[in-house]
Amino acid sequence: MLQTCRVLCSQARSSAGGWKPLSFDGGAFHLKGTGELTRALLVLRLCAWPPLVTHGLALQAWSQRLLGSRLSGALLRASVYGQFVAGETAEEVRGCVQQLQTLGLQPLLAVPTEEEPDSAVRTGEAWYEGNLSAMLQCVNLSRSLTETPVPTGNILMQLKVTALVSTWLCKELTSWVRRPEAPLELSPERLAEAMDSGQDLQISCLSAEQNRHLQASLSRLHQVVQHARARYVRLLVDAEYTSLNPALSLLVDALAMRWNSPQEGGPWVWNTYQAYLKDTHERLKRDAEAADRAGLAFGVKLVRGAYLDKEREVARVRGTEDPTQPDYEATSWSYSRCLELMLTHVSHSGTRCHLMVASHNEESIRQATKRMWELGIPLDGPVCFGQLLGMCDHVSLALGQAGYAVYKSIPYGSLEEVIPYLIRRAQENRSVLQGSRREQELLRQELRRRLLGRGLRAPH
Repeated sequence: MLQTCRVLCSQARSSAGGWKPLSFDGGAFHLKGTGELTRALLVLRLCAWPPLVTHGLALQAWSQRLLGSRLSGALLRASVYGQFVAGETAEEVRGCVQQLQTLGLQPLLAVPTEEEPDSAVRTGEAWYEGNLSAMLQCVNLSRSLTETPVPTGNILMQLKVTALVSTWLCKELTSWVRRPEAPLELSPERLAEAMDSGQDLQISCLSAEQNRHLQASLSRLHQVVQHARARYVRLLVDAEYTSLNPALSLLVDALAMRWNSPQEGGPWVWNTYQAYLKDTHERLKRDAEAADRAGLAFGVKLVRGAYLDKEREVARVRGTEDPTQPDYEATSWSYSRCLELMLTHVSHSGTRCHLMVASHNEESIRQATKRMWELGIPLDGPVCFGQLLGMCDHVSLALGQAGYAVYKSIPYGSLEEVIPYLIRRAQENRSVLQGSRREQELLRQELRRRLLGRGLRAPH
């Protein structure tokens, strides 16, 4: 199987003189075993069933009462957990990643942490300090998964800021950042200086408790990036709700001021931009220009967005303008514009600008690959692609075989940690799950070929 991938990648590179559209027809499924394909088809069909996604946690609790924890856990491991999670131990994660690497894919590890805005379940610094330890361990694991003796800076990892900073503080910071007369104390430069020096930071618009938590949060963020930089791991910060994103951007900007200089080999901290928000293109353009003026490297993960239903409901309840695009077509147009903006920026900036095209949409992928060829962006340059583990493999495998850098977002951990995380991700990505019909049909076609004895190319 590994030799097959090498041959295909070699063929792709030899034909690099002219762009040819990639075929996402499931032809790459021959690299996967029949058991893997069968599980993928069953799990994707289940996850496209709305009641299962809506009532996932209740159904999990019900199955534990009915079947017992051991049998219920075994069923989950053989289905949803096995499809979307790398494993619980470092050895299991390493085995999953090695399998992906033989297929031309790379890992993008994610620590599964959950804290809903307005949640009062988790309070106190201990929970955030525990998450800090988990993030540092994730950095170490990410670094250990590559066999490259010389660090290349191509190791990526996801970072969720609200695992280290409370949502209530992010909401408070957002309320001040959005004001025309935002305090100068809340500048990225001021936060970066405090983060780097460890000096006591007192923001006049915050309470004493909020200032203490901000100081501790800045220290946690700084420790993660410092540790990641020392091990050549780049951090991709997740976007969240619009009520939090201005605060997250402020914190990411502060980290960028310290760690994204070209002298540091940046960008080590990337931000995520959600194309389903109406103002994303303008913000992305403004932030790219600001990074250029400051002489900083710029890292972007471009996504469509995952909080559509919640954002619209919050806007309806508050009587405010809906921040999201009116429909899927408008979101796709926004994604296309943002993609064009960033690819053009990459072509002008070279390695000072990095982009992850995080999409399951075939047309977006085709646009990206075609524009990369037209703009002269090399396949092994500063543009990569990202999809979720267990989903969109017909796209991921085709990209990987063609020689593009492809990352699979990989959560790992125990059932108790990961299942609530998976259910939340499924609720946020309903449209992606319900839009997997094409992938399901391609899986059915491949399985039918194998059952009928035609094109039986499954590895043993």
